[in-house]
Amino acid sequence: MHINPDELGRLDIGRVNLLCAQGLPGEYMDLDGELAILDRWSESVRKETKKFMSRFRAHPEKFKGSEGYFRMLVLITVLQQDFGVDYNPARDTSPENPESGQAFFANSADLFVHGLLGKRLGTCSSMPVLYVAVGRRLGYPLKLVTAKSHLFARWNEGDGRHFNIEGTNRGLVCHEDDYYKTWPRPISEAELANGQFLKSLTPAEEMGVFLQIRGICLQVNGRYAEAKATFDRAVELVPSSELYARFANQKMLTSKN
Repeated sequence: MHINPDELGRLDIGRVNLLCAQGLPGEYMDLDGELAILDRWSESVRKETKKFMSRFRAHPEKFKGSEGYFRMLVLITVLQQDFGVDYNPARDTSPENPESGQAFFANSADLFVHGLLGKRLGTCSSMPVLYVAVGRRLGYPLKLVTAKSHLFARWNEGDGRHFNIEGTNRGLVCHEDDYYKTWPRPISEAELANGQFLKSLTPAEEMGVFLQIRGICLQVNGRYAEAKATFDRAVELVPSSELYARFANQKMLTSKN
């Protein structure tokens, strides 16, 4: 998958995510159909937000005084309650455990947004992406952010302020940055200093995350040459990432190519 980095900022994040799932176990069959579902869900969120905006206008204090918070509350409520989006209980284990890690990354439907658009089930790899894909269709200033072994979303207020959106909970849950310094895995000061975690991702960095996930899925399915090529592509997109370089240089992959 060779998308020009200069073009990434103009591409729909939902489309990019779905393209990164092509050819994987559990892949969807109809790209245009998946994107049409995203469009329909986004329109439902738009209508419900307009319908209930008067509640925010009348009592902003009930929504932390933030229109962005209100809009994300409606978005997540619609997706979870009206369309049944939820965390896959079968994947509710730690990916750091070798056995659960194999299961966690084995099926692309657990990792990319088509699993949520189809069976309505996903994980921390896909749920924040869905929220960002829908929100950006509505013009919301949403970004993806990585913690260690985790992905979440962020609403940038535009004046240096932001709030985080935890993608895996029921309802809207917002944690401060400090929460992710220790959860789900501790982040060292060196890792924070080199910019690996807790910063809003650029379009190229977003695709780098999707390629990393794709590469792990290929690897756990024994498709080592494809995994190596995918990690190499992530390094090309984000050459500053030590994490992607470590994945690309694993002995398991280099010895099998």
